Amino acid sequence: MAAIERKFTLQVPSSTENLALIRDFVTSVGRQARMNDDDISNLELAVDEACANVIEHAYGHDISKEVIVRAIFDEEELRISVIDTGLGFDPAKIEPTTVEQLVSQRKSGGLGIRLIKSLMDVVSYEIIPGQKNELHMTKKIRKEEADQQDQ
Repeated sequence: MAAIERKFTLQVPSSTENLALIRDFVTSVGRQARMNDDDISNLELAVDEACANVIEHAYGHDISKEVIVRAIFDEEELRISVIDTGLGFDPAKIEPTTVEQLVSQRKSGGLGIRLIKSLMDVVSYEIIPGQKNELHMTKKIRKEEADQQDQ
C-alpha cells in the first residue's frame, strides 16, 4: 500500500509576535505525524530559529512581509520548509568554525544554521535570487518510539 502524505501550510506576517503561533503549528503537525516529544521539541526549536532568522535578517523586521511554513509528512519522515521573499542567505559562506571558537571570539553569526543542522536529520537551502528562499528541514520519524505512544 502506498504511503499517504499529509500537507499543511501556515502563512503569517513577519513578526516575532507570530513565533508562538508557528511553534504551536509545528507541535501540532509533529503530534499528527506521531513523533515522540523529544523530536517534536527539536523540530519546534529548529523551525523557531529559522523563522526568527527570516524575520530579523531576511526581512529586517518588516511586518508587511510574510513567512510561510510548509509541513509534509508520511510514515517515514516529516519535512518542513520555511519560505520567504527576503534577502537571501548562502549557508556555504559560513566558515567551518566550531561553536567554541565562535563563543571565544564573541561572534553570533552562523550559530542558528549550526543549531538547525544539529537538531534535524537533513537540511538544505534553495535560493531563487529576487524571488524566494526556502530552507528545507527533514526529521525522520522514529517508529519504535512512535509505536510505544499507542500503548
